Amino acid sequence: MPVSNSSAVCGPLTTRKPGKSWTTWSPLFPPFAEEKRSIPQPKASKVAWTNSSQLLTRTTARLLLLTCRYLWYLRLLPLWMDLPKELHSYCAPIALEFCKLLRKVVNEDSLYAWCRSTLSVLLESVSSSMGLMRTKVKGFTVQEIFPFFNELVSHLSEELDSSLYSTTSEGPSSSHFREFVAFLNPLRSAIIEQVESRIPISIDYHPLYRDEIRNLHLIFDKLLHKMKNCLIRVEEILVARGSNGDEFVHSGWSQYLSILKELNGISKLYQGAEEKFWMVLRNMKASLCALIIRFSRRDDDNQWLLEHKDVTDFESRRHLVMMMFPEVKDDYEELHEMLIDRSQLLAESFEYIARVDPESLHAGLFMEFKNEEATGPGVLREWFLLVCQAIFNPENALFLPCAYDRRRFFPNPASRMDPLHLEYFSFAGRVIALALMHKVQVGIVFDRVFFLQLAGMDISLEDIREADPCLYSSCKKILEMDAEFIDSDALGLTFVREVEELGSRTVVELCAGGKSIVVNSRNRQEYVNLLIRDRFSTSTSEQVDYFSQGFGHILSNSRLQKIFFQSLELEDLDRMLYGSESPICVDDWKAHTEYNGYKESDPQITWFWEIVREMSADQRKQLLFFWTSVKYLPVEGFRCLASRLYIYKTSEPCDYLPSSHTCFYRICFPPYPSMGEMRKRLNVITQEHIRCSFGTW
Repeated sequence: MPVSNSSAVCGPLTTRKPGKSWTTWSPLFPPFAEEKRSIPQPKASKVAWTNSSQLLTRTTARLLLLTCRYLWYLRLLPLWMDLPKELHSYCAPIALEFCKLLRKVVNEDSLYAWCRSTLSVLLESVSSSMGLMRTKVKGFTVQEIFPFFNELVSHLSEELDSSLYSTTSEGPSSSHFREFVAFLNPLRSAIIEQVESRIPISIDYHPLYRDEIRNLHLIFDKLLHKMKNCLIRVEEILVARGSNGDEFVHSGWSQYLSILKELNGISKLYQGAEEKFWMVLRNMKASLCALIIRFSRRDDDNQWLLEHKDVTDFESRRHLVMMMFPEVKDDYEELHEMLIDRSQLLAESFEYIARVDPESLHAGLFMEFKNEEATGPGVLREWFLLVCQAIFNPENALFLPCAYDRRRFFPNPASRMDPLHLEYFSFAGRVIALALMHKVQVGIVFDRVFFLQLAGMDISLEDIREADPCLYSSCKKILEMDAEFIDSDALGLTFVREVEELGSRTVVELCAGGKSIVVNSRNRQEYVNLLIRDRFSTSTSEQVDYFSQGFGHILSNSRLQKIFFQSLELEDLDRMLYGSESPICVDDWKAHTEYNGYKESDPQITWFWEIVREMSADQRKQLLFFWTSVKYLPVEGFRCLASRLYIYKTSEPCDYLPSSHTCFYRICFPPYPSMGEMRKRLNVITQEHIRCSFGTW
């Protein structure tokens, strides 16, 4: 809006009636439309007002406030967000002075709040561009910004109290929290730079910012105490209402995790504070886990929650690592399509998965077998099971099963005999990651050594117990032998290892000149360590690296690959990949099944469940797989499947076998005339050699 006439600018600003005060109406522009401000008019009898610096300051500030309102309305004030980032450092000191002036006059005025918010974003921008480790952000000092930080602490404290006593409260506002963080970061960074290597520091330490250091510690204690009370309240509501569904949570708790994250950062500055912080979270584990599942998001920085796995449970850890994957899309047009011949399952799957840009896999997969009508999620679940069985089949020489637990696998050192073996390990990593992303349990689990390698962690003697029982036993005996006996060289051991691959034996030195180094009581621990490293790290390092790379390709950020595995216990990954190891509970199955065309009281339904109860554990698995393409249930049972199950009545002749629509978790059969007839039909479909892909889409 052009302004060429001075009256156009001054006219709307003020109006005055004789003998009345000057009155200003704010322009109709958020957030100031509802406000009305008055500036006292000086009377002739009170000329002394001109000598009062306080009144002059207040009047100047109010005039500045009015001018700013009006110029904002006319769009004559440049918006800071429209300026190049390099100019923010010049704007920040101006915003600071304006905020300090307004704070003296209006404090909680909405314009002041807007200006403080603007200052916080400018401060955040300047701090990030200059680097956090600055004792003085260009244009202002720690002492100048601490009062604004204190204001925001007061706001958050009041809002935490409100969320504590009222389930309808909105709780800590996102805007106040964002400003809190923007002012906290340079304060914390200035303290870190000042005390240098003396972190964690004592509050009795007296550096340049001793008052600010003490005050920040007091703020930490105050907010941690309030958060403890909030978590206690969350737990009380959890116990009273139960944790099923979202009914026990409300929006007032949405900032709790974010506030805890910042308190964790502050706690690292002070002696004893970090232990105090994590002790509170350990005691409030149930509340914390409920908040993680309900409020943590993909775009949050959630890694701090995984620093101490003892404050989380399986469900919350699973939730956090699953957010490292891209979100599977519902739109078929975005999915990566595969058309695979069952007779060439592994080779064609390799071409579809290993040879494409990883980005094309991030939306999800759409699967179809050649010459078969069935498509959709049910077929995809079946493909995951079949391709994982092929990848981990020892005959394909990629992985070996553990001697004591043949569900567990680790890379085969002899896989290098296949020139494509490394590409197949990358392919295997992608497939496992995709199975996790699609929440399909594939009945495969990793050996502890392989899991630790993926997490980038060291391998101890106890870790190899299942992977190589013979080596474990030998090393254990060497370490426990009498020192005099082993020093006598009765074992004749040197720092070498014999390796047998495809019938040929070779000797590998464990270190330089290993053939001439005799194992004795002084170096036997080193010998065992080198032996384990060569057997499990050196011999399969390439295979593990390629598997890791393939797995990382599917994550939203490939650099999170090691963090993914570090964030879990081996037992967590077992549950995610293998699913429940408990026998299928028929009562749970029945409770999650609905009927179409049948009623629960119909004889066919009564017969059906009686027959299922009579089945062996393996037959129940086969029936469930035929029905849903789910062979391994989630650890929580049927309630965590993507849908309830359905039994549909068909009008087909009674000599027809049941059919299924695995995508929709439906099994369909006609009204068989007797229990014996139904049992005969169900026995046919639960046979291993015909259950696969017997159903339709």
